Amino acid sequence: MDDKDQIMLESFFKQAAQQQIEDNGFTERVMTHLPDSRVERVRRLSSLWTWFCIIIGLVLFFVFGGTVVLKSAALSILQMFVTTLEVFLVTAPTTEISVNPWMLLLLMGFVLVYLPYQTARKLSSVL
Repeated sequence: MDDKDQIMLESFFKQAAQQQIEDNGFTERVMTHLPDSRVERVRRLSSLWTWFCIIIGLVLFFVFGGTVVLKSAALSILQMFVTTLEVFLVTAPTTEISVNPWMLLLLMGFVLVYLPYQTARKLSSVL
């Protein structure tokens, strides 16, 4: 594109930017015809339905003994973790490769605690 075309484009857009279009009350007429009350009603019903489902879910959770299931699952997970660490600490010194089990425990702690924390922090800053 040469300078002549550039000058013509700039003058065209400069003239277009200076134009004023009269509203004649168009914006106010549009705003009065928008369905504010209906949208608000739908939003309110959606919120009520969400809270209703949460409350029913919590009631059913406690009625059918969900706490017992969660408690037994948490204890099972803890027991598996302790057993895995116990087996690892007993068998690690018997390998041919020199492994410091305490260093590996520190590394596992780093991987299990610090990395998820950093990932969650970065995701929360992006979202």
